[in-house]
Amino acid sequence: MIEVRDLSRSYGAQKAVERVSFDIRPREIVGLLGHNGAGKTTIMRMLTGYLEPSGGSIRIGDKDLARHRRAVQRSIGYLPENCPLYPDLTVLEHLEYQGALHGIRWAERPAAIRRAVARTELGAKATATVATLSRGYRQRLGVAAALLHEPDILILDEPTNGLDPSQIQHMRTLIREQASHATVIVSTHILQEVEAVCGRVLIMRAGRLALDSAMDSIGTGSRLRVTLDGPPAEVRAVLGALPGVGGVEPMGEEGVRRSFALSTADPNATAPLVAAAVAERGWALYALARERHDLEAVFGRIAAAAPPAAAAPERDAAAAVESEAPEAAHV
Repeated sequence: MIEVRDLSRSYGAQKAVERVSFDIRPREIVGLLGHNGAGKTTIMRMLTGYLEPSGGSIRIGDKDLARHRRAVQRSIGYLPENCPLYPDLTVLEHLEYQGALHGIRWAERPAAIRRAVARTELGAKATATVATLSRGYRQRLGVAAALLHEPDILILDEPTNGLDPSQIQHMRTLIREQASHATVIVSTHILQEVEAVCGRVLIMRAGRLALDSAMDSIGTGSRLRVTLDGPPAEVRAVLGALPGVGGVEPMGEEGVRRSFALSTADPNATAPLVAAAVAERGWALYALARERHDLEAVFGRIAAAAPPAAAAPERDAAAAVESEAPEAAHV
């Protein structure tokens, strides 16, 4: 369990992170998102103990990071965005050195290195020097070093940088495998990577936490989307009069097909009423489903909004998309 409470970090008058709180359960895969300067890298550095907070607290397991920094760091594997490596060492020499730093016993080190090399598919470059590696192989070496000591927490900053499509697929599989025994935090600018592997997302905006939501909650909204061929004015009148429907908004048309979004507190209960009303009037029904939002839409709306207040009310992911000025959500 990772417990973050009122975490803050300032650089002089500039507040890089301001009163951020969240919990992460064991074996969760969490995506940490935000534009450059939003505070996500600062949070990762504070979680790993490399940067001291200006305020707030971090507990990892049963240990307070401020008081047990070295012990906590032994349980963390960290891949920084710039992936610092020693260019004159070979891949195996680099992992040998990392194993010594992590305190892996000499007798156990070869097996640990073999596992890390196999997991990251580095075998073909095992004896090559770091200076000769492509960006993709350097990235894989950084990941191998991060998971070498079988950490309980794996923090990866842009883990798919420089990887080709097949390598990205392998990295996704590797992250899922690690989640069988470790908590994984992934920071990336590639939203598809978060959608592919993460069960939860934290979005930072101007140093504050703007959204904390399960990925499943981001996928569905609270409105019904219906596509049919009825006359627009009549459709709005008929569907707007149904129990539970608070409004009917035209969403565009293509030929005879017209789409509408229905505001309703309970889409599952309203859907059968809509289908019955459409059938009763003999309209052709082309689609009827809960409105869906992808992560890109949520991220874009949050990025375009005003910075969230430090004590903003909690809201769900669908509301963050549908409202004019999303502030914060916790699902």
